[in-house]
Amino acid sequence: MRVTDRSRGHRVIISCALAAGLLAATSPAADAAPAPRYSPGAPGAGDPYFPDMGNGGYDVGHYDIRLAFDPGTGAIDATTTILATATQDLSRFDLDFQGPLTISRLSVNGRNAAFTRSGAQELVITPPHGLGKGSPFVVSVTYAGVPQKIDDPALGLSGWVATKDGAVALNQPIGAATYYPVNDSPDDKATYTQTITVPTGLTVLANGEPGPTTTRDHQTTFRWTMNRPMASELSMLAIGDYDVTRGVTAGGLPNITAIGKSIDTKPGQGKVFNQTTAQLVQWESSVYGPYPFDSTGGILADVGVDYALETQSRPVYDQSTSDVDGDLLAHELGHQWFGDSLTPVHWSDIWLNEGFATYSEWLYQEKFTGVPVQQTFAQVYADEKDWSGQVADPGRDHIFDDLVYNRGAMTLQALRTKIGDRAFFGVLTLWPTAHRYGNVSTQQFIQFVERLTGRNLDSFFHTWLYQPGKPTL
Repeated sequence: MRVTDRSRGHRVIISCALAAGLLAATSPAADAAPAPRYSPGAPGAGDPYFPDMGNGGYDVGHYDIRLAFDPGTGAIDATTTILATATQDLSRFDLDFQGPLTISRLSVNGRNAAFTRSGAQELVITPPHGLGKGSPFVVSVTYAGVPQKIDDPALGLSGWVATKDGAVALNQPIGAATYYPVNDSPDDKATYTQTITVPTGLTVLANGEPGPTTTRDHQTTFRWTMNRPMASELSMLAIGDYDVTRGVTAGGLPNITAIGKSIDTKPGQGKVFNQTTAQLVQWESSVYGPYPFDSTGGILADVGVDYALETQSRPVYDQSTSDVDGDLLAHELGHQWFGDSLTPVHWSDIWLNEGFATYSEWLYQEKFTGVPVQQTFAQVYADEKDWSGQVADPGRDHIFDDLVYNRGAMTLQALRTKIGDRAFFGVLTLWPTAHRYGNVSTQQFIQFVERLTGRNLDSFFHTWLYQPGKPTL
């Protein structure tokens, strides 16, 4: 890109331009390039566990969600604007959008676009003109209604969940589309802005960092921005009555925690929750490398979903008391490296999330309660009853089974024994650093460890990750 002889370069450019002009005027090969052949984007992202989730033909860069919530009716009035880039010549494309929400306007690049809704979640959009490969485009969808949660028999509750004092959105694995149009695939990460208006007195928390809060006509608007790439299943929104505590970690990271007022009945718990979160983030940073996001925190709330979730930068812990469980915090905060910053390409690789997060619990127990990791491993190995299934391909209805969590963590401890502490803790630091903000697969992990150690570990990983049955120690 550097030019050292400007005058000579100028003469060469003119000569080349004249030659090109003559060739264009005389050569049949200079005929205009054929017009693009526009075709529809795929209605799914290709994940065998969730074939309807996600879509093809484009890549999302940013979501801007502007939403007003009425706690009296449970309804929302919203506009979501999506910035994307076409990855093929698109005649039409799909977004995921489900439930009884009614669309009043939809535009592409500022012009009204035709749309239909089909199946469980397909929003099929036909822009006024085809979108050329590589071209950026803007989709704006205005809609309203009462969002409905998903209650999957095997996977539980997800999406927009109404609570006594508002609502909480927890989107793993298939809930994001219950309240905003989205390319709901883990491998299409994007940045987010969420601008939420609620009656004054309610609080709104979300991923990332807070912006200015404004109040007008008894309505308060909260703004939250996630500037790091985020999978849609990790987006989060919490509306309700919360006691919020703000602090910083020892490393100077903003730390925003909140406890639902209905369960914040023990004095001082807000400070305990905030300080424990800060302590564990600092400790895990010493093990896994620099914390990958610009703030941290967490939310304790009575949501009624019976799980905690590693929503990016600010996990949500569903519980009926304000008790702070260090094991649980270590698990969900460990996910910030493994699952959030590094996100599996396909859901079959979810052990890369849950195995590492469970191992974070084991490391926490060793560090803070004096129980060696090998002792935990031996106990789990002895107590585990069901050794059927493949850790690295558990099946759609089993992605949250003990197989994924416990045997995933056992795989890591067995690997530690196999390659030694120095190499193993190198893996724990270098793996999330090398693939920060990206998507990863089991095969990539195996290849990474083999390159780092210079050893062929195919047989080891086959035994622990792909072969059903209890491995022999």
